[in-house]
Amino acid sequence: MFLTTKLAEGVNLHMRQTTQFKTVNFSIKWRSPLTTETAAERAVLSNVLQHSNGKYKKSAQFRSYLDDLFGTVLYFDASKRGNEHTVLLNVETVNDQYLAQNKVSSEVLELLNTVIFEPNFENGQFVPSIVEREKEMVIQRIQSIFDDKTRYAQTRLTQIIRPNHPASISANGTIDTVKQITPESLTKTYHSMINEDKIDIYVVGDIDVEAVQKKLIEYLPFTDRTPKPLEVNNADVKPEKEYTKEQQDMKQGKLHIGLSTPVMFGDEDFPKMQIFNGIFGGYAHSKLFMNVREKESLAYYASSSYSSHYGLVYVVSGIEPTKEKKATDVIFEQLEAMKKGEITDLELSQTKAMLINQLKEALDLARGQIDIYDQYKDLEEQFSIDLWKERWENVTKEDVQKMASQVELEAIYFLCGKEA
Repeated sequence: MFLTTKLAEGVNLHMRQTTQFKTVNFSIKWRSPLTTETAAERAVLSNVLQHSNGKYKKSAQFRSYLDDLFGTVLYFDASKRGNEHTVLLNVETVNDQYLAQNKVSSEVLELLNTVIFEPNFENGQFVPSIVEREKEMVIQRIQSIFDDKTRYAQTRLTQIIRPNHPASISANGTIDTVKQITPESLTKTYHSMINEDKIDIYVVGDIDVEAVQKKLIEYLPFTDRTPKPLEVNNADVKPEKEYTKEQQDMKQGKLHIGLSTPVMFGDEDFPKMQIFNGIFGGYAHSKLFMNVREKESLAYYASSSYSSHYGLVYVVSGIEPTKEKKATDVIFEQLEAMKKGEITDLELSQTKAMLINQLKEALDLARGQIDIYDQYKDLEEQFSIDLWKERWENVTKEDVQKMASQVELEAIYFLCGKEA
């Protein structure tokens, strides 16, 4: 799917030549071990780098130049996956061959060089006023979780079942760790990211692979690095208590349940676990949706998700607070039914079709191709739709029943109004 070349030790270039798109997409991912402190620093850093640089010191000036480049889109973001924190730089620009004067790609690569290697420094470090402004923006982003009760409940559940673990560390860090950031510490984080992080560079579009590779080597002169080793956190952390109830000013109840599975991303049983989650609560035809929401009318919504890098399954539902016990009982009835092998042919076939269609839809976008390849590239075999389609198609009811039998309760978290 992608042609991979090593540009330097710890720096890999992945290119895909395709006539599927009229744009060229670039994505650069800097990866570092995930901790609360590094997440906070890197989240603020991604904000600072997005809005200005050594050449365009004002955000409006920078955005105006992007508009001049035929509406080129450029943005930074911070995310996490497993035990890694990632700073992303994504750029989408028009392909030169659709323009009368085909020189935009060179200007975009020049801009990439500026954005990455020429930060907006004052006396050798980031401008204090800009750092303070972007710290405030990240703090507001973290605080917004408190206003979204579903996200808040999910955050609290992960903190309860996996305290001080990558599963419960936010990609933005915490308010306290963000407040501690200084221009000096952020400058140090920047240099560490540029010179020490593991880097993956992606390019997707109708391109001349050799020519673009030559230009990238010129404009992105990353040097050899030995990326920091990831600490694999396999500690068997168990929550202190199985049930937690908290109250706030709100009407709807948020019932979130944390379950664990020994099956992780990349394991042989991983495709089977994906099917399990789809039938359990992943889609509109799932047992949770059809029984908890539709049949029993116990929830405004009810679904499950499989966090494969942490071996966790989350059930989330919005309910009337008075229906908490009944809703909890019906949720666990669905899991028990699957453990007994009560899975219909329709549930199995619909889930397989949904997984296959989701994959195909994602690959219709350049960003989707990058994200999927980036996730699956570390597995031993070459990624392809046909391979994963075959894996899902081969999953039987017995396989799903076996997956269900390995799922265990970690904790229940219930967030509701003060009158409940």
